[in-house]
Amino acid sequence: MKIIIATKNPAKIEGAKIAFEEFFNDVEIVGYPVSSNVADEPVNEDIYKGAKNRVDNVIEYAKANNESADYYVAIESGITNLLGKWIIINIAVIKDKTGYESWGTSQGFPVPHKYVDEIINTELGIVMDKLFNKADLRSNVGGINYLTKGKLNRVNLTKQSFIMALTQFINNDVWKD
Repeated sequence: MKIIIATKNPAKIEGAKIAFEEFFNDVEIVGYPVSSNVADEPVNEDIYKGAKNRVDNVIEYAKANNESADYYVAIESGITNLLGKWIIINIAVIKDKTGYESWGTSQGFPVPHKYVDEIINTELGIVMDKLFNKADLRSNVGGINYLTKGKLNRVNLTKQSFIMALTQFINNDVWKD
């Protein structure tokens, strides 16, 4: 099974691969960086929109390069207050080769109010690198690894998001629109 993911981020690629391997055999995943067409730190509905845009953009990229896949996938991390408090979530979007789309989210974690503006005006990765005196956390364990004292990492949250998005693909018509 071939999957094209809209990123070159190793943590995102690994999380997606692990999620698909929970349900499918012989998973091959190839990543291409494409634009989300939203801000570097998506807010609220732009989190889903960014992931969807990445899927659509990677499909166009694949077509232009005579490549095809069984699934086209993307994930976007962002900040939201749609539940009344600021949290960081990941949203994964999956489209199969017929164009059917599903999406899912990861667990969310709270953001102290004192960091909200800085995260929105830059991006979470920059703030986490600064707080934990690290470089490029987003490409490997993520800031969540430090916030949870090593109990969760970016791969885990990515995997969760993709498993939630896969629910509409792995349950036949029982759980599809």
